[in-house]
Amino acid sequence: MAMVAEGERDYRPWILLSPSLTAILLLLAIPTCFILVYSFWLRTAVGDEQVGFYLNNWSLVLSDPFYRDILLQTVKIAGITTVLCAVMGYIPAYFIATTRLKSKALLLLMLMLPFWVSYIIRTMSWINILGVSGAVNFVLQGIGLTSEPIQMLYNESTVILGLLHFLLPFMIINIYISLDGIDRNLVDAARSLGARPFQAFREVTFPLSLPGLAAGGLLCFVLGAGTYITPLILGGPRDAMFANLIYEAIIIQLNWPLGAALSIALLIVLGSVVLLYNRFMGLGQIRKGLS
Repeated sequence: MAMVAEGERDYRPWILLSPSLTAILLLLAIPTCFILVYSFWLRTAVGDEQVGFYLNNWSLVLSDPFYRDILLQTVKIAGITTVLCAVMGYIPAYFIATTRLKSKALLLLMLMLPFWVSYIIRTMSWINILGVSGAVNFVLQGIGLTSEPIQMLYNESTVILGLLHFLLPFMIINIYISLDGIDRNLVDAARSLGARPFQAFREVTFPLSLPGLAAGGLLCFVLGAGTYITPLILGGPRDAMFANLIYEAIIIQLNWPLGAALSIALLIVLGSVVLLYNRFMGLGQIRKGLS
């Protein structure tokens, strides 16, 4: 292989990265720029777009309390879901990472099975479980606990439940990868120095697994805050999230400039969360979780 002379710039890494960089440029950067430019246009009364540089859409998004409240509600729902995913996902991830059973590969396969089913189908399945004629009401009435069906759908709790069903595998996978990479000799060393099992977990295992926990939390928060299917299917009129406003502006109202402004606003908020995470944790753990 030819050596690069001292003082000469090596362009081989850029040549190898050129297909990926081209795809990012064409599929992400340029479309985002188009959306940003589109957000400054106006939709006229006859339904046409008026080309120009107008701040009407942005002033509406930034000043209207309606959009601010929906954004805060989106952050709240995504935050609650992320915390629940962390609490519920750590134990199964720890079990998979530390088990000595030969079925670890089978456990990982079972963890991946939900990704083989459409997200929309998985979300709609909760209607057959929690609906008025669903399985839960059928059992409750069958054993005599209730005399009539209970309304359990179309509220904030079911939206969080649907997001939890969707996002929990992401959290478990990231925590598992972090736990699986911990050197077991560190735990054995702590035990040999007199630490009890829980103390060894608290002082050694848990701190070393925090990068995976943080990476899973970031993925769950970003994916949860950007979804519109779950609140559309399982939520009520008061449980809309910010992505639902984008869907309504573009698909229902056909107001593409306003939808573009809403999209960029959500992108800025979620991008700020990613930058904050990268500032303190780094994005390397997420790349491991997705590999």
